[in-house]
Amino acid sequence: MQKERLIPLIVATALFMENMDSTVIATSLPAIAADIGTSPLTLKLAITSYLLSLAVFIPASGWTADRFGARTVFSTAIAVFMLGSIGCALSSSVTQFVFARILQGIGGAMMTPVGRLVLVRSIDKSALVNAMAWLTTPALIGPVVGPPLGGFITTYFSWHWIFLINIPIGLLGIYMAQRYIDPIRSDNPERFDLKGLVLAGVGLAGLAFGLSVAGLNLLPWEVVVSLIVCGAISMTMYLRHAKTTASPVLDFSLMRLPTMRASLIGGFMFRLGIGALPFLLPLLMQIGFGLSPFRSGLVTFGSAVGAMGMKTLAARIIRAFGFRNIMTVNAVVSAVFLAACAIFTPATPLLLILIILIVGGFFRSLQFTAINTIAYAEIDQAQLSRATTIVSVNQQLAISAGVAIGAFSVESTMLLRHATELSADDFWPAFLIVAAITALSAIFFHKLPPDAGHEISGRKATEISSRKGAEKAAEKKASESTADARDQKL
Repeated sequence: MQKERLIPLIVATALFMENMDSTVIATSLPAIAADIGTSPLTLKLAITSYLLSLAVFIPASGWTADRFGARTVFSTAIAVFMLGSIGCALSSSVTQFVFARILQGIGGAMMTPVGRLVLVRSIDKSALVNAMAWLTTPALIGPVVGPPLGGFITTYFSWHWIFLINIPIGLLGIYMAQRYIDPIRSDNPERFDLKGLVLAGVGLAGLAFGLSVAGLNLLPWEVVVSLIVCGAISMTMYLRHAKTTASPVLDFSLMRLPTMRASLIGGFMFRLGIGALPFLLPLLMQIGFGLSPFRSGLVTFGSAVGAMGMKTLAARIIRAFGFRNIMTVNAVVSAVFLAACAIFTPATPLLLILIILIVGGFFRSLQFTAINTIAYAEIDQAQLSRATTIVSVNQQLAISAGVAIGAFSVESTMLLRHATELSADDFWPAFLIVAAITALSAIFFHKLPPDAGHEISGRKATEISSRKGAEKAAEKKASESTADARDQKL
């Protein structure tokens, strides 16, 4: 297999494992809680502790990869995630389960950004769009496959297998990484910014945790607001600190580059809207339509089908139209398909729902590929580890904010309707709100220069080829005109 496909698939095993694990657990919480003798609400600590661990350790991933080598850190991160998975399967109390999830979070915090760093350092920029398409697809499939798979395993086997299935996937990932990924390491690693890590870790943990539980009634609203405010204050202090250090753990100076700025700001808004979909859709199907978790998961699997259909076409589409045109138009198209979920009612034919989800999944996957790739268009080798770190942090915050806005929209609709129980009528405003946010991201993509990312999309070469073809055609036409004039004179 070509390097441009093999390395993305190796990295994608880790992303698939992490994304699937984070969604599969939500379906199985009641069964796990009953088995270890606690309530599902208490066990929500397992989800939030994972998010906290993720937020705290992601900023350290770039420096760690530079210091110890990206291949070594990536393989070790998979091993740590597997150990956390075994710990979850063997847990017999809430405390053990929470500690095991924290261990999983440490592994996950290193797997995603370091895996992406391995990819961008191993693949030539001209082949990066195709590589990102192969990387993005399994990562999109994980959250969609998670709920039906979790429901199936919990119903017909045991919840322990939800975590144990990570072991063969992880072992395969480690073997493939050690065999096929080059041992890339920075020759001159920067000094570790411990103060910056503490400030950024506290800030990101407060923001990610606070946004994740906002609107879910897990904690009093005073606690949620305090978490978000403390996180915002800590991040403000970090921003002041970053200006005084030569090697910040989160390098916001990269936002001076137009392509990185569009990927972070526009990408945040796009992911914020799309990030609410895996939260809202299963709730609508199960609570609003009365479907079982397994049937609900089979319906929402349509998004993954569309994502898989995109992977072979993404590079050609971007090369044909350019990053700016595709990202601007496709943001609006994706928002339209997201807003279309607002028309879903218990009477809507499942075939229509599937068609909307499949086609919408195609356009969303195309946009994710473009956003993930354009971020590295102007990044040089020395900045790659910083770039992957800040991109990963941005993604994590966007998904947390998306869930928070989706939950807040549903809660607000219930409040306005004076409803005491959740129903299908409470979801359509949430879909319209997150769709509007998604559409607004087009503004930031439209601000990109017309030739943004041409070097990595291949469009520059196409334009040069077209220009040469036009020049040859003009020369041919001119020579034919000269010949005709000579003939007429004769």
